[in-house]
Amino acid sequence: MSTPMTTSQDNLRSRLPDPLQFFPEMLRIAGAMSKATSNGSIPRTTVSLVQLRAGQIVGSTYHTVRQTGDLREAGETEERITAVASWRDAPYFNDAERAALELVEAVLTPNPSGERVPDEPYARASAHYDDRALWTLTLAIGQICFFIPVALIGKPIPGRAPGENYSR
Repeated sequence: MSTPMTTSQDNLRSRLPDPLQFFPEMLRIAGAMSKATSNGSIPRTTVSLVQLRAGQIVGSTYHTVRQTGDLREAGETEERITAVASWRDAPYFNDAERAALELVEAVLTPNPSGERVPDEPYARASAHYDDRALWTLTLAIGQICFFIPVALIGKPIPGRAPGENYSR
């Protein structure tokens, strides 16, 4: 007998309280990271696609839901959003986006036979992005990686706005 699925978040609770009550400087850090990754050298959509893929790789429902919402708000199609997990054979991404998605996968996926980010994915990315854009992409990956432990350990409530996503 199967259990009916619920979409209500009324009974969801975060594992930890809002970290801002302990570390208010995190707000400045988050703001600085957002400002750095919104410098215009790469499309904001690319940042969100990369961060969505990072959330998928590490199994973070919070980040997956948040980045999906950001992409929807930006007007991205459901086909592109849902195809991020299978971007390699999906027809919805341009070469620059593919290079960015490959780079985040290289950073977050162990490579038992060598370095995590070999020269090949870097070369593909550098063919589409200048140095400023490559640093922006690197910072966008770093931004999501900074918040991954917050989401996996603290378990903020997916789909709720920052400031409303912690229950304790």
